[in-house]
Amino acid sequence: MPVEFLNRPARRRFLRAALCCTALPLAVFAAPPEDAPALLLAERHDGKADVSRYWASEKLDGVRAHWDGARLRFRSGRPVPAPAWFVAALPARPLDGELWLGRGSFARLSGIVRRAEPDDAEWRQVRYMIFELPDAPGDFTARAAAIRALVADAGLPWLQAVEQFRLADAKALRRKLDEVVRGGGEGLMLHRADAPYATGRSADLLKVTPWLDAEARVVAHLPGKGKHAGRLGALRVEMSDGRRFSLGTGFTDAERRAPPPIGAQVTYRYRELTANGLPRFPRYLRVREDF
Repeated sequence: MPVEFLNRPARRRFLRAALCCTALPLAVFAAPPEDAPALLLAERHDGKADVSRYWASEKLDGVRAHWDGARLRFRSGRPVPAPAWFVAALPARPLDGELWLGRGSFARLSGIVRRAEPDDAEWRQVRYMIFELPDAPGDFTARAAAIRALVADAGLPWLQAVEQFRLADAKALRRKLDEVVRGGGEGLMLHRADAPYATGRSADLLKVTPWLDAEARVVAHLPGKGKHAGRLGALRVEMSDGRRFSLGTGFTDAERRAPPPIGAQVTYRYRELTANGLPRFPRYLRVREDF
């Protein structure tokens, strides 16, 4: 039976069980702290930008983390429960980057970085990949050089600079995107070479992927049929404008047994929008990574 039809006590029991089974802390679904760091956010590349004016890098499938010189925080503003040794040696200046394990390792990384009691052996595998120096002077070309120098001076195995490279034109961009995706990567990021540091969503930073992605709120669990009988068949989700649709693909067996609870924000991928403004061929990706 879909959860939205359960009475209130039964629904509360279900949500407690779902949160337990998915190992997601309640904080994931709570309102973010008021001191969430101001970050530069990417717009989607529409194919019109002059690629030669940008530095390019691989889009890492990791967890965004902001270091203010004293605290390592998720995008939401909540503290990253990293081991003391991981943060103690970080430079005493703001950094912005991704906690990363490697291509296709997001699920394992997520389990590592949200564990309240950090596991040293697991954290030894995590790298902090830096792609910005918040509030640093100069354009991005200068900041990228400063990042490389800062990482070299720090000499920490887990602190690395995201590789930046130039692409001549749209044709070169397509070739590089195809190469990264074939290798299991997410896509590319483009950062305008002459851009001063700024926060908020901006065309100074562009996301390039072979698919579209968005977020929606889970409003119901639809029961499975056939091979999925007795577990999740699809998530019924709601877009920010109130329209609803179902996500029925992209789940692992574990996620079908213990799906994201009602109220969770999830990320999905799709090819394009239909004439009615709904995503075409939507596919579940993960619970939203704000942490």
